[in-house]
Amino acid sequence: MGWKAIARSATGTSHQEQTIPCQDCGHYRIFNDVIVGAVADGAGSAKYSQIGSELAVKTALKYLSRISEYLQKRKGFWQRFSQPLSQIEAKKLFAKTVNQVIVELNKQAANKGYSVNDLACTLLVFVATPDWVAAMQIGDGFMVVHSQNSEYQLLFEPDKGEFFNETTFVTSANALEEMQVQVISGKQEFICASTDGLEKVAIRLSDWKPHAPFFKPFEEYLRETDNPEDDEKYVIDFLNSERLNSRTDDDKTLLLCLFE
Repeated sequence: MGWKAIARSATGTSHQEQTIPCQDCGHYRIFNDVIVGAVADGAGSAKYSQIGSELAVKTALKYLSRISEYLQKRKGFWQRFSQPLSQIEAKKLFAKTVNQVIVELNKQAANKGYSVNDLACTLLVFVATPDWVAAMQIGDGFMVVHSQNSEYQLLFEPDKGEFFNETTFVTSANALEEMQVQVISGKQEFICASTDGLEKVAIRLSDWKPHAPFFKPFEEYLRETDNPEDDEKYVIDFLNSERLNSRTDDDKTLLLCLFE
């Protein structure tokens, strides 16, 4: 019993043609029955957005991991964490996480002598236990959860802004105001977080419903694979497939998690 997870990114064909590095990043950490995950997509208009997305993910996980380690040392940790965070608690937790990310991005920009907007990126973060999931999103991309007795559920509608290809970034002045937060009670066995490069194939854009045939094979893959990190071919082959690249030329990231 416990969490299994894998996070992989692939450079979009448009970036390959322009010799632009992958601007996506996704990763996770597991602490007994708690998993924290983060996915970020660097802004195409930002000069060093690949650095920004990697730093945002690294900082968010480091901050949330410190909290997890601290809580596990406290007496009654498991009793406390069997109860979901309230919406207010979750907002406070993720606001502190985002503020820490902003601090680190500003430090990076100051040290290297460029604008913090050169590090602009979106950010999706979650904390999950066997009994609940708390999640946040700034910008576009998507997060989908699934439990045995329900359909696949999209947690947030992506923030697309007022104009085409516009969204909110962690470095935006209104980032915290636009941050979406949700707490889901009950056991969510499967979690998928991704950047917007996969939106067209994973989400029905007409009503923002997850496309179950996209997610089901990944859930089955995690069930059948003992250690996904050592058996990555399925995910890598999918992200680099000609069939997928014919439908999206953007960078693509998948963070897949399963509790069993």
